[in-house]
Amino acid sequence: MKLSLYEQLYTHVADAINSGQLKPGDRVPSEKDLAEQFNVSRITSKKALERLYQDGLIDRIRGKGSFVAQNAPTQEVGKPVIRNNGQVIPKLIGVIVPDYSDSYGLKLIHAIEEQSAKAGYHIVIRRTYGLQDREESAILSLVQLGVSGLIIFPVHGDYYNQQLLRLVLSDFPVVLVDRYLKGIPASTVYTDNISASKRLTHYLLDKGHQQIAFISPPAENTSSIEERIHGFQQALRAHGSPYNPDLVLTSLYSTLPTALDRERIAKDKATLRAFIERIPEVTAIVACEYNLAVMTQQVLQELDRQCEIVCFDSSDSPLTPSPFTHIQQHEAKMGTTAVDLLLRQHQGSAEPSNHIIDFDFVEVEKSQR
Repeated sequence: MKLSLYEQLYTHVADAINSGQLKPGDRVPSEKDLAEQFNVSRITSKKALERLYQDGLIDRIRGKGSFVAQNAPTQEVGKPVIRNNGQVIPKLIGVIVPDYSDSYGLKLIHAIEEQSAKAGYHIVIRRTYGLQDREESAILSLVQLGVSGLIIFPVHGDYYNQQLLRLVLSDFPVVLVDRYLKGIPASTVYTDNISASKRLTHYLLDKGHQQIAFISPPAENTSSIEERIHGFQQALRAHGSPYNPDLVLTSLYSTLPTALDRERIAKDKATLRAFIERIPEVTAIVACEYNLAVMTQQVLQELDRQCEIVCFDSSDSPLTPSPFTHIQQHEAKMGTTAVDLLLRQHQGSAEPSNHIIDFDFVEVEKSQR
């Protein structure tokens, strides 16, 4: 994948300064000249010049133009830039996630932070709490802050975030984690969700469960959930069991933090309770996420009902180990790979690449529950 448009302009001028083609005191092409030369908007060329100024490569004199700074620093990819006044300007990577906890996300953030630090970058984290308007504002604020690229865990949604689409289509360095956008050429890192879901479902079928339900947040435009449903369906077909859409519930949003959305959690529990009461024949449930498995267990206890629950991810606390057989995603590997892909883009990698990460199947014996 190419550098973003403003970074192409930035690199063009910075290379001219670093090579000596432009010497201290030389005039730098104006916003208008750069816009015409690269066939971009004045907004793009202005952003490139502003970033050059922020990094101490040029001085801007009102009414006269931009000039190479007398002590312009030589910049290396991934290294901090030191302005003439001695102030260190860190290289930044923006990270946008719905939220994170010990059940999922915390290891991902840790890995991103550690891998970024090795390359000389700092990370700036924004949480969306699963809301698209927060995701859009987070993208805008981080781009305006001057991040070199974004690692984004997209929210669930019926439609794609327009700010995210603009970034990808304008070649701004972006890596998506956990899911991909169909038809959108963005680099992605995600779990082999179809195989993982099949593994969970086969486990229940092999134990003799014949009526199995599946619960998740909405699947529309969310590749990870769509693939988990497909894996569930494929496992049933391979076992010779019929797929019953009445045993699938995909309208839950319980991944939002309870403290921020208690009303939503209450609605989800009511929806789940009605669903479970409607399917007395079901003896096992595949939960798309750990929080949904916990909620399901609470509802089953309230109904004095027995069902085996399996899920994706788990609590990582040694004091509260997961009571569920589950798929353990390799979050650390996902985080490290996401940073590596982003830095390749920043260095001019031409093509997007998709990385599918394997998983572990963790069986929890009844005595451990």
